[in-house]
Amino acid sequence: MLFTSLGLSDPILKAVEETGYTKPTPIQAKAIPFVLKGDDVLAAAQTGTGKTAAFTLPLLERLVQNHKSTGTSKGQPKRHIRALILTPTRELAAQVGENVEMYSKYLPYKSTIIFGGVNINRQINTIKQGVEILIATPGRLLDLVSQRVIDLSKVEVLILDEADRMLDMGFIHDIKKVVKLIPKQRQTLLFSATFSKEIKALAAGFQTNPSLVEVAAQNKTADRIAQLVHPVNKNQKKELLYKLIDDGNWKQVLVFTRTKHGANKLCEYLEKQGIPAAAIHGNKSQGARTKALANFKENKITVLVATDIAARGIDISMLPHVVNFELPNVPEDYVHRIGRTGRAGREGEALSLVCVDENDYLRGIERLIGQKIEKVVVTGFEVDPNIKAEPINQGGGRGRRGGGGGNANRNNSSGGEQKRSNSRNRSRSRNRSRDS
Repeated sequence: MLFTSLGLSDPILKAVEETGYTKPTPIQAKAIPFVLKGDDVLAAAQTGTGKTAAFTLPLLERLVQNHKSTGTSKGQPKRHIRALILTPTRELAAQVGENVEMYSKYLPYKSTIIFGGVNINRQINTIKQGVEILIATPGRLLDLVSQRVIDLSKVEVLILDEADRMLDMGFIHDIKKVVKLIPKQRQTLLFSATFSKEIKALAAGFQTNPSLVEVAAQNKTADRIAQLVHPVNKNQKKELLYKLIDDGNWKQVLVFTRTKHGANKLCEYLEKQGIPAAAIHGNKSQGARTKALANFKENKITVLVATDIAARGIDISMLPHVVNFELPNVPEDYVHRIGRTGRAGREGEALSLVCVDENDYLRGIERLIGQKIEKVVVTGFEVDPNIKAEPINQGGGRGRRGGGGGNANRNNSSGGEQKRSNSRNRSRSRNRSRDS
């Protein structure tokens, strides 16, 4: 199948052609026809499979077909918001905004991105000039609605991108507030990396007879990503990471830590070893986060160290390496982390540096993805068998508490799931304030 067979208009096809793509990915091939029909869609696919284009391309086509675009020149009505795309994080909003701008370059529509952490007056001025497509995080959106800057009464299409992450970050109440502000007669698209009971419940509340699109088993990792575990003592992780980067002559590697403090400390160590590095997490200003990501994409720095808050907003088509310096305490986050490599059909490598404290986390991840991950001990970094597992300090992070002492296994019981839920709830307000 080619993009030309999907019913997209020439201006959109021209923009797609200029990106170098000719064949749609499976999620695009399945979702686009449903969206073009006007159906509500509930879609899930592995990260890195082209979900953004799967809703952006047909969204633009729907706007073309509806013939409701208005100009801003003299004598013409002001533009109004016709499509609203909600994302959980700033980085993801920026990524979606880039896609919308790229694919709409030959169309008369204007789009903009709004999120917290940056000057609100510039966003207000842009909105007042008129846009048809708005990409936003929920917090800043509702802020501007309360200031009567944004009118959502003429929205035709609502899109929730990474809906599972939005629920996990506690945005459900904000989403409900937004839905009340837009017309009941609308098209609603929910795109997510995973399906869950919570996502299906959300769809039931906001959608009408949605078409279900799923192109991969839930939480399945992409076959094109080579996964490997390096067992190592906790106090040797930094040295092992440096060795891997230096010996492999890596030029671009995304490293995930569990805490913001850990990300900063790791950057300091790598810089001292002569490896350009930068950190990206919730305590960084938006300017610093944007600069770090841009420098990483342009190969001005070798290592970008991130916490899970950025796991879904980093889209680098040819990123070769992802390293879990520390395993995530929520197994699903492992899937999202390693999904930053092996994107758009390319191959990638995902390495995890695992100490004895994290063995339960590793077993939980392997259960989730349905496979054992190969373990390779690096010479000179053999694990000391006398070291006993200790509880892991989450540092205010999401998800489970505890570490290698068996807490992860207990979390598989209903009581453990409740503890995990409570821990998530405690961190939601922090995540929301930093990324919306």
